[in-house]
Amino acid sequence: MEYVNFGNSGVKVSRIALGLGLRGEGDAAKAERLIKSTIDLGVNLIDCANVYGLLDDRINSGTSEKILGKVIKSCRDDVVITSKVTSPIGELPNDSGSSRLHIMREVERSLKRLNTDHIDVYILHAPDHTTPLEEIIRAMDDLVRAGKILYPGCSNYKAWQIYRALSISEKTNAAPFIIMQNPYSLMNRQVEQEHFSLAKHTGVGIMAYSPLGIGLLSGKYDPKSNPFKGSLWNKPERSDYYLNLMKGRTAKLIETVRDIAENHSATPAQIALSWVLSHSEISVAISGADREEQIKENVQATEITLSENELNDLNNDSIGLSYVLDGDPEELWELPIY
Repeated sequence: MEYVNFGNSGVKVSRIALGLGLRGEGDAAKAERLIKSTIDLGVNLIDCANVYGLLDDRINSGTSEKILGKVIKSCRDDVVITSKVTSPIGELPNDSGSSRLHIMREVERSLKRLNTDHIDVYILHAPDHTTPLEEIIRAMDDLVRAGKILYPGCSNYKAWQIYRALSISEKTNAAPFIIMQNPYSLMNRQVEQEHFSLAKHTGVGIMAYSPLGIGLLSGKYDPKSNPFKGSLWNKPERSDYYLNLMKGRTAKLIETVRDIAENHSATPAQIALSWVLSHSEISVAISGADREEQIKENVQATEITLSENELNDLNNDSIGLSYVLDGDPEELWELPIY
């Protein structure tokens, strides 16, 4: 297993992280075994959030942290934990956002569920346009000084928002973001436009989430067929978008990924992950594996080296793609199909 510095910190983490969104897992015991197997493979970075839960259902919010807390009780020093705050956890006015009140309340709840006295990297899950950034930075820094978190980070922030946050941290002598978490895959290369240069200039690392395009690059989906039953893309609110999406350039890209996988005696998922990790700006790729065999397959992707020609083929077939594949299904139609 290869380990790298986590962003601009001295913390060493595996290049593959396990994400505990648990979209396809509804059994807590199986989720526990998944985490244990992941750690046994040498993966030492587990990505969580206060809203994550079994089957990625908000009714189950917090269960991912509880399951993780149970597993790491005997091996806390062996893992690096990230968790998040900002997303709605209820319907009351202060049940979401990055206000000092919400951050301070939620970190205590996460610490209790995780059964730990600190969170290694506490990540703002999304920008909060109603709270002054100065208030957010101060709240996160106070948590660092109190020892409840070791480092702050951000997710889904635009590059200019991160630059501004870093500037505020420098002026106020507050702990700066060490990591930014954004979607990045062959099907969504948007972060290359500004976040890559930000990473080079500041040292803030990038955690790539959805590196398999919400499973579309896993090899399980055929552009010529309907999504298989039980899959995320088979749900009524997504199926029509899927059929429209899997035409044109997307179909060509998936074919290229499959051809390269065959040349390496690998899986399409491993090729897609290897491509993501081939970029020096990417510190870590987050695996959304729900089963033990999936995380093992993902970890093996770190052993694959793509040739210059293979990288060129993948780059040419995916250049300019910026599909929004995660989030509210109604928002998926806002971007064009290429």
